[in-house]
Amino acid sequence: MRKAWIVATAAVGAGMGFVMVLVVGVYLVAGNLAGGIGGGSVGLAKGAVPAAYQALVQKWGNLCAAINPALLAAQLYQESGFNPNAKSPAQAQGIAQFIPGTWATHGVDGDGDGVRDVWNPNDAIPSAASYDCELASYVKNAPGNPTENMLAAYNAGAYAVIKYRGVPPYAETRNYVKTITTLAKSFAAPVTRVDPSKQAAAAITYAQKKLGTLYLWGGNGTADQGGRFDCSGLTKASYDSVGVSLPRVANDQYNAGPHPKREELLPGDLVFFSDDLTNSRAIRHVGIYVGGGYMIDAPRPGAVIRFDPIDTPDYFGATRVTEDGAKALPTSV
Repeated sequence: MRKAWIVATAAVGAGMGFVMVLVVGVYLVAGNLAGGIGGGSVGLAKGAVPAAYQALVQKWGNLCAAINPALLAAQLYQESGFNPNAKSPAQAQGIAQFIPGTWATHGVDGDGDGVRDVWNPNDAIPSAASYDCELASYVKNAPGNPTENMLAAYNAGAYAVIKYRGVPPYAETRNYVKTITTLAKSFAAPVTRVDPSKQAAAAITYAQKKLGTLYLWGGNGTADQGGRFDCSGLTKASYDSVGVSLPRVANDQYNAGPHPKREELLPGDLVFFSDDLTNSRAIRHVGIYVGGGYMIDAPRPGAVIRFDPIDTPDYFGATRVTEDGAKALPTSV
């Protein structure tokens, strides 16, 4: 079996004369994941899945009603961070982290070349979907949500789901189910506006106080570093200040919630930049949006934390940080 544990405003001004007017209101907007979790096709958010695997995830994520492409993407990210060469200390292998015994039974020849190769995403991704759907068939008569029952069977075994007539009362299993279903929202293309973060205004306030601070590669703002930050260190610290713990690096922070469109940005959203606009794993910079087309960011060595425009050719997209979304992220992938 693959590893089943969880490592668990507006800004106006010019040059140095920025005058900050922070307006963060209460927005009555609704977020929605198309089709819910499981059951029906769900579109993938822009670049959330590396381009090399996007078609595979979209296709095989619709193999049965208990899964969808965003859910399958969440599992692959949770298992390996989309790394086809990943290998765990428990000998779990490949992008979907099958252990050899499970692969021998459940691996499929997804690309039809006559070989079942755990290291080949063209086989491993279809195998992951197939395995999910097989588990779903085992527990199809259990009451409750079919997707949640499938994930519980993946974590605790089908017998436990059948015995308890749904997700069993195991803390690890219930956490696993919540983690994957929450994480799936960050891989799905939102079909309506998504809810604003309640912590956004305070996170911006924290970042404002750091304006003018010199950049430091790897900086987390600690005393021994002179209170200096790099880009993701600043965004992490800003949300840490309001009790939301983000991963350390920018490309993982991208998965801390759903992804509003450019015209839907609200103060507090994280905004991301990349030289490869098809792959969120290639994101190299992040800032915190303050409104008016500007962000606060720690741009590069030799520069200070400052306001910068977001509408540049390398703009990748945005994430509306949610508490549950941040909690769902693995500490390493």
